[in-house]
Amino acid sequence: MEKEFTQEPINIVKIVLFGPESTGKTTLSRHLARYYNTVWAPEFARDYLQEKWNNERKICEKEDLLPIAIGQMKLENELAKKADKVLICDTDLLETKVYSEEFYDGYVDDKLNKAAKENKYDLYLLTYIDTPWEADDLRDRPEQRLEMFTAFENALKKYNKNYILLKGSKEARLKDATKAIDKILKNKENLHSFSEAL
Repeated sequence: MEKEFTQEPINIVKIVLFGPESTGKTTLSRHLARYYNTVWAPEFARDYLQEKWNNERKICEKEDLLPIAIGQMKLENELAKKADKVLICDTDLLETKVYSEEFYDGYVDDKLNKAAKENKYDLYLLTYIDTPWEADDLRDRPEQRLEMFTAFENALKKYNKNYILLKGSKEARLKDATKAIDKILKNKENLHSFSEAL
């Protein structure tokens, strides 16, 4: 797989916030990073597309998807080196792939498709649509939230990704997320202790 789309090998737990726009992913990413005293990888597409909108008054086009994917992986790889045990990712390339399929009639670039399926994460946190819609320059499908949510969940099932569904208040989501992440961290520590004992 091409290097610019690939995760650099690093021994930390990687968590992805996954789901449609305006479902609390960024808020939860910040809270989780604070909770675990680590860093989080923001969504590269937000700044990239906001700049495009500010300069050209244009929204995302098909040609933007590869630069977004490359920018996202560069950000993730850089921040993974600064993370303490856990890296919280506000998105991943599978999310970009789902958007590509939904917005461009099933089209996905081969390089993006391959990387989206091959990059590995320990857990996906799928955010439900029970949060209020917050409009901005880039969000554009308030009436299709359930359809988009279904597309995201179907992708996780199709590629057999480890995920949990998060619903309810910010507090409830944080509690459910940390419970699942703590379990992964504990298993990893136990595995490490076991291998050291051998």
